[in-house]
Amino acid sequence: MATLATAIHAPKSERMTNVARLDADTAWAAFMRRDRSWDGQVIGAVSTTGIYCKPSCPAKRPKREHVHFFSTAEEARAAGYRACLRCKPDEVGRDREAVAQAVKLIESAEEAPNLAELAEAVGYAPHHFQRIFKRDLGVSPAEYTRALRNKRAQTALKANGRVTDAIYDAGYSGPSGFYSDAKERLGMTPSAWRDGGRGETIRWTTFDSPLGQMLIAATSKGICRLTFSDSEASLRRLFPKATILRDDGGLRELVEGALEAIEHPAAMPELPIDVAGTAFQEAVWRELRKIPPGETRSYAQIAAAIGQPTAVRAVGTANGDNHVAVLIPCHRVIRSDGTLGGYAGGLDRKKMLLDAEGHSAASPELPLVD
Repeated sequence: MATLATAIHAPKSERMTNVARLDADTAWAAFMRRDRSWDGQVIGAVSTTGIYCKPSCPAKRPKREHVHFFSTAEEARAAGYRACLRCKPDEVGRDREAVAQAVKLIESAEEAPNLAELAEAVGYAPHHFQRIFKRDLGVSPAEYTRALRNKRAQTALKANGRVTDAIYDAGYSGPSGFYSDAKERLGMTPSAWRDGGRGETIRWTTFDSPLGQMLIAATSKGICRLTFSDSEASLRRLFPKATILRDDGGLRELVEGALEAIEHPAAMPELPIDVAGTAFQEAVWRELRKIPPGETRSYAQIAAAIGQPTAVRAVGTANGDNHVAVLIPCHRVIRSDGTLGGYAGGLDRKKMLLDAEGHSAASPELPLVD
């Protein structure tokens, strides 16, 4: 989703920025659905109260004609508004400044700082900073650091061709760190996925859930398949060149984690996932994982969020290609008219998942119109 660049309307000041005005309808829609992904990108100010809020503020919505929009809290304050004490919109800007500062520290450090060092440098508790960093960038500080060093190593390797020199040039203290990162990073490579799982050992089992019987399968790196009413034959068709083994006992922890994700989505555990797709598919799947429990997005919103606003149908196809139901929550994507749209597990299951998350979804009996 593009970052909002300027105030849409400034009711208490004639001062405007030199950037084009933004679409007020888009901003209002984000506020009406309490869209957390827009926090920090737009500020809504209420002329009758003199208060400004972030889009996810839980307060009752005022009348549309009383709301004006700004791109930053600073602009709202300059226009005479004060921050909401309930949603604390100023903290969003502070969080993003802290993340940006941490990124600079990571990129400029000779040796990668750990989470505690980063959090102390920006004035946050480590656990809280880990959460806001991942919320903003989609990866943890450690994952960001590994990806950065790997990219630098690849660049250095292309430049001089010597593995050892490339390792040190990328900021590793020695070869062990590089190979440790590589081991964490690999999993099932996209080429292995496209080649039917060649060289992989995939273990699987079935289990009963509130949504019926499910199949779960995993490589050594994470869950590569979680689906409804599936079979070993289907798994073998998906990965014809992998070694497929039934393992009812060895996947117990992953099964328990999947059940927790279904029964208590707000407290979904961090489960390892090992899937690969095209760049477009992976962009869609990353965006799906950003949707909080209890909220939904339309196919059009997902397309816009990944910078492909005309690719609405392709987003629907990528949703259908999701191999790990619930963990990549494609059930949180519905049609623009509020009806459910499609779901590989069936519309009854989609409605059950949304109901469990506290979202009142349209009945699957309603006519479904794009």
